Amino acid sequence: MLVKKYSNTDHKIWDEFVSLAKNKHFFFFREFMEYHSSRFNDHSLMFFDDNEKLLAILPANSSGGQLHSHQGLTFGGVIIKSSAKQNEINVVFDAIPEYLKNNGFSSLIYKKIPYIYHSFPCDEDLYALFRLNSNVVRRDVSSTIKMNNQIKYSKGRKWIVKKSNSCGIVYQESDDISAFWSNLTDVLMTGHGAKPVHSYDEIAALKKTFPENIKVFSASCDGEQVAGAVMFITDTVAHTQYLYNTAAGRYVGALDGLVDYLVKTVFVDKEYFDFGISNEQQGRYLNEGLISQKEGFGARAVVHDFYEIKAND
Repeated sequence: MLVKKYSNTDHKIWDEFVSLAKNKHFFFFREFMEYHSSRFNDHSLMFFDDNEKLLAILPANSSGGQLHSHQGLTFGGVIIKSSAKQNEINVVFDAIPEYLKNNGFSSLIYKKIPYIYHSFPCDEDLYALFRLNSNVVRRDVSSTIKMNNQIKYSKGRKWIVKKSNSCGIVYQESDDISAFWSNLTDVLMTGHGAKPVHSYDEIAALKKTFPENIKVFSASCDGEQVAGAVMFITDTVAHTQYLYNTAAGRYVGALDGLVDYLVKTVFVDKEYFDFGISNEQQGRYLNEGLISQKEGFGARAVVHDFYEIKAND
């Protein structure tokens, strides 16, 4: 087993491997990973067998003496092809503790890719982690709708959706990222004293690069955007990366109506509709108000697990 640190000359083979993986995500293409390269010290890994065949890749960065599943991505463990066998993945993971030791890392913080993003069964890494005696060090909870077996909306959500649909709100895909980002930034700053993770320039560039994976939807009342959603889209999942609701939007229930439109009309053919996590403080705190809103649409828990793989002694 050869473990190699990714370099720019590996760009093509890396992206080709991602495109064939059974747990692929557009996050893992280098064009996405490198939009914020100045913020992270990339230390992604490539695993080759004795015949120089690429078996797996790991999007990663180094920080504070540790290796991390890339901290600029929501998740991203070992990426593997559909043909990969359990024994091959065991060998990949068995090589990690020695690589950590030889390169001065105390451990790897490993973010498991949630099963909803798998195109085929893909829990080989969980068994390999068990063999290494790796422990869960953090667990976030995301809220997800199973699209072909949806739980009914709560009475409160039904009422607000009905209200929004009676107000003549127009729901549609939008190319006006500028207006969206202005509204989102205002809502986040006013309500939470926060800023979007992505800058306007970053999200505009990413949308241009990944037009089928990143889409913007708006709810408009009298020609004015009052609610919106940025959706990150994969083969199996439609994920709400950003949602906003202005004061005017809250008055008419615009965001609830928009979510209903996305779930019942736009992404009805996806396997899952995912709202993302409702945690803070490394997973220990659950924002009960936030998760209640998501669960009101019939979403239920899918966990995002973090494991620690320690270096060999």
